[in-house]
Amino acid sequence: MKLRKTTPVVLAAALALTAACGGGGSAQPAGDGKSFEFWSFSGINQKRSVGVYQKANPGVQVKLTEVGGSTETAQALTTALAGGKVPDLVLIQGDDLPKFVQQPQNFQDLRQFGADKIKGDYLDWVISQSTAKSGEIIGIPTDVGGMAVAYRTDLFKQAGLPTDREEVSKLWPTWDAFIETGKKYTAATGKAFVDNAATSVFYQAVNQGPQKYYDPSGNVVYATSPQVKTAFDLAIKAAQSGITAKLSSFEDGWSAAMGKGDYAVISAPSWLLEQIRNNAPDTKGKWDVAKIPGGAGNWGGSYLAIPKGAANPKAAWDYISKMQSPQGQLENFVESGALPTTPSVYQDPKLIDRKDPFFSDAPTGKIYTDSLLGLKPFLIGTDSAAIGQEFLNAITNVEQGKGDPAKAWDSALANIKTAIGK
Repeated sequence: MKLRKTTPVVLAAALALTAACGGGGSAQPAGDGKSFEFWSFSGINQKRSVGVYQKANPGVQVKLTEVGGSTETAQALTTALAGGKVPDLVLIQGDDLPKFVQQPQNFQDLRQFGADKIKGDYLDWVISQSTAKSGEIIGIPTDVGGMAVAYRTDLFKQAGLPTDREEVSKLWPTWDAFIETGKKYTAATGKAFVDNAATSVFYQAVNQGPQKYYDPSGNVVYATSPQVKTAFDLAIKAAQSGITAKLSSFEDGWSAAMGKGDYAVISAPSWLLEQIRNNAPDTKGKWDVAKIPGGAGNWGGSYLAIPKGAANPKAAWDYISKMQSPQGQLENFVESGALPTTPSVYQDPKLIDRKDPFFSDAPTGKIYTDSLLGLKPFLIGTDSAAIGQEFLNAITNVEQGKGDPAKAWDSALANIKTAIGK
């Protein structure tokens, strides 16, 4: 669902957690066939989904552990798989999934529980990401990250900009127009327009075309992809324009600034709306949601998987099958705004007619499904997360005044080659 940087302290904590939760003794599930241990990443309020499930299944105990960010959770899982002591159920972020799909023997093939019979419930390009070349289905998608822009209507009004979401959408049909709008806002207010250039510009623009870091055959093309270079250049332009708050996404300063109005705009895939609610609860009614420049795209999405050595795989599958059914995903959208991966509900009144009071009654279901329906899917490869992080780092360095914009692209390419060896 989201991208978070890994720090040595957090990683050490994650690895310690792996040993504690995966080891023997009371931390390891008893294998009673009903209760199960569930690893999730933080920041998405997985406790709510578990609570809904347990209320409907009062005899089941779910031991939920929020390991850390999505990266930390994937790293802890890697360590657990190597040690043979694993949870029953784990949430894996989409960019981290490919390396696990390449090792399907480490996971339960969900076809044994009926995943092959329900795979048609999900968007083809989403379920294909969790299907191994040899046919095993190792994960069921939980959500998908349609794109939009969240903006503060009160701050736009102060800047003399329109506040109606349709008029705001017309301000930025392109990313260049988005940057120009930012300049007008900053000139009028003296304040930052957008949180940062790395995730609110680059990570949106790079996710809007049919080819990202890999071509459809699985070859690495990050250095030659026009889509990647264009997105990078746009982000460098934004970073140099003076419109950003220079606050990296998901860090403490970014979260606090959200409530204080230190920036007026944030690119918001569907799952990020929950972050805004949690980080800035006193701003209810001051936000609205407009279309993303370019109109379509996807950032994020996650999968539920059951490791091979799980003590309670059937209990874990029961959770997946009930909570990630089309109806389950629809109800989760109503509660949290997480966009379903099940297109059969895209015309359901609960989705298309839902108006979110926190975001000025924006029809978020329609806005986000519209952004998905115009998407040309791209392949996510085993090193997509690492490649993306190096591009983000290079853009952030320029934004922070630590990097030379003329050398940023070449620096990013060199760091990627060092990181992935190709």
